[in-house]
Amino acid sequence: MKAAVVQMVSGTAVAANLQRAEALLEEAAAQGATLAVLPEYFCLMGRTDRDKVDAREAPGHGPIQDFLAATARRLGLWIAAGTVPLQTPEAGRVFNTTWVYAPDGHGVARYDKIHLFAFDRGSEHYDEAASIVPGTAPQTFTLPDPAATDGNGWRIGLSICYDLRFPELYRALSGTVSDHSAPCDAMLVPAAFTHTTGKAHWEVLLRARAIENQCYVLASAQGGTHENGRRTFGHSMIIDPWGEVVAALDEGEGVACAELSADRLREVREQLPALRHRRLA
Repeated sequence: MKAAVVQMVSGTAVAANLQRAEALLEEAAAQGATLAVLPEYFCLMGRTDRDKVDAREAPGHGPIQDFLAATARRLGLWIAAGTVPLQTPEAGRVFNTTWVYAPDGHGVARYDKIHLFAFDRGSEHYDEAASIVPGTAPQTFTLPDPAATDGNGWRIGLSICYDLRFPELYRALSGTVSDHSAPCDAMLVPAAFTHTTGKAHWEVLLRARAIENQCYVLASAQGGTHENGRRTFGHSMIIDPWGEVVAALDEGEGVACAELSADRLREVREQLPALRHRRLA
């Protein structure tokens, strides 16, 4: 299966961001991707936290969600939509949500970001909890593999940006110690890592998650200087179960594609059966 990570430098206007996302998704489809992963905040990098609250949508419908459903259907593409701001019971905050759309345009999985980023280094300050309500549960979905003869598909785990620093989430996505059939085949990490934290930690954390869970990691990032003055790190990449980077970008818009191989998964897990050697929950 070919997968694509989409990198953007999203701005402050939803309509313009959707137009750029559409062009990049078309590029992914033209390269033969079955699955394309958009970055966190692909639809809006606002000037203030209030902007994402003002752009919130009810789960299921709205300009952003309708665009994603229509684009998945038109391109015949699985789309993991970075994050969409969804309504919560609190008027002043949103869920930061990854929606996964099947090629028929239906939403098949929803994950609300659990871990909320906070960083304070004087002039560089972030506090996602001011505008986001955290999710509570890990989520996976199964992407059917048209090449599989046994009817099996790709089990894919969902995470977002700051989640990357919490390996217990990825262990939860990989199942329990007693259930060796449950590991994810791939993990998605749509992100908007700051340049400061990304330069220090982005690649090493992504490769660690791939190595310890013996799965592919698809990391789609924001990558550049945005209208609001924020600089994100970029370097979207696809990593194989051995921790090797098999496709990558630098900064700026773009699409990176790679083949995900079920044979490679089996090879790594058979040669080094670390997942079967787990003893602690």
